[in-house]
Amino acid sequence: MTGWVEYGLAFIAFFLTHSIPVRPAVKSRLVRVLGGRGFTIAYSTLSTAVLAWVIVAAGRAPFVGLWDWAPWQNHLTLTVMFLVCLIAALAIGRPNPLSFGGANNDRFDPSHPGLIGWIRHPLLVALFLWAFGHMIPNGNLAHVILFVVFGGFALLGMWIIDRRQIRLLGADQWAALTDTRREIIVTRGGLLRVAIGILVYALLLTLHGPVIGVEPLP
Repeated sequence: MTGWVEYGLAFIAFFLTHSIPVRPAVKSRLVRVLGGRGFTIAYSTLSTAVLAWVIVAAGRAPFVGLWDWAPWQNHLTLTVMFLVCLIAALAIGRPNPLSFGGANNDRFDPSHPGLIGWIRHPLLVALFLWAFGHMIPNGNLAHVILFVVFGGFALLGMWIIDRRQIRLLGADQWAALTDTRREIIVTRGGLLRVAIGILVYALLLTLHGPVIGVEPLP
């Protein structure tokens, strides 16, 4: 029972830390104190810490099996997580007035949107892919609940943010900002971000066992 209690508390902490700081009134005050980049760093750090707690708590919850594990499932997860790292590296700190996690949003150019032209909410897409990729090899009740909730949270978050941004920006401006080009342009900054994404992926593979308690590689 203790394991389920910690699991529930971790979930509550996750939703509080992901809903309160991004409320417009709260976020504006935090940005004034921390600055745009400071807010992004602080919010990302807090989110990562609470997410790690939820994952660890899921591992401590009582085991209730739903489906068996197979080797191919790990390969799927490794592939999906590589995409997650690339999406996050290309998105964090880039101008994106249409979602969260952006910086210098006034510099956003719909005619040269980069990744945003393909994915309006890249960090939420990354969260959804992370949840899907991890649910497949973890067929027990606690982890299935975890990843279904996070996947649903990501999908619902896209809808909520769209509605909020339409209200804040106005329908006309939102429509203009979302009328983006889909293009692939190779730049030095983009290649650097890809390299960072690959390094983060390698770091996750290295630290996943010591931190989470599960080795991702066979």
